[in-house]
Amino acid sequence: MSVTRPDIHAEEAIRIKIADTPGELRAAQALRYDVFVRELGGGGEMVDHAAGLEQDAFDPFFDHMIATDTATGQVVGVYRLLPPEKAAAMGRYYSEDEYDLSVLKASGRRLLELGRSCLHRDYRGGAVMYHLWTALADYVAQHRIEILFGVASFHGTDVQALAQPLSMLHHNHLAPEGLRPRALPEHCQPMDLVPADQIDRKAAMRAIPALIKAYLRLGGFVGDGAFIDRAFNTTDICLVLDTEKLNARQSKIYTERRG
Repeated sequence: MSVTRPDIHAEEAIRIKIADTPGELRAAQALRYDVFVRELGGGGEMVDHAAGLEQDAFDPFFDHMIATDTATGQVVGVYRLLPPEKAAAMGRYYSEDEYDLSVLKASGRRLLELGRSCLHRDYRGGAVMYHLWTALADYVAQHRIEILFGVASFHGTDVQALAQPLSMLHHNHLAPEGLRPRALPEHCQPMDLVPADQIDRKAAMRAIPALIKAYLRLGGFVGDGAFIDRAFNTTDICLVLDTEKLNARQSKIYTERRG
């Protein structure tokens, strides 16, 4: 898949494709290193600090969707995708280290795991994420995906500092029982830290990362419980999006193409 679209916030064109060379994969890992390690203080067993690459043992199994600024050749956006056939080859889903995915796997519906989404700091707030999501819609259609899911993160591991947004997500956006992943018991951090009538909705929304807000706008839900990932210095939640439940307006936003 390869699509070139003009960025409405810049003169440069943004090209979206699935990485298919070692160099493109390394470029994706280099951007991940800039964001997740240099910027957010994360780490991991296979992180290559000398080469500046954020990588792990799961990378060979995933499709890596990259956004490239064609004026500079620089990879400025990344999404990591695991369709069911590749999950079967890997023998598991990446987020099973943190969440019990039994209900999703037993649903009989085609799953796509999303992760490692990030943008170069100079391209945030522009159209690059829109282009990635539009290309993702094409990928979903191509692979006949019915359920999108994946771990998304809040920066930091101080749960009390995140009590308002976590509680709001739990009280207002909890997934239906039949699609509700649960944090593994040994790592589960309850999210209902503040009673529903004591949540400052505006403050809570301000504290929610943009990517999570995007899922919510499209009708996404959250799983039960958060996971504290100290290696990556994050508090993780599991997001689930049932493509059948998108309303007409949300579906148009998700799938419309630019001229």
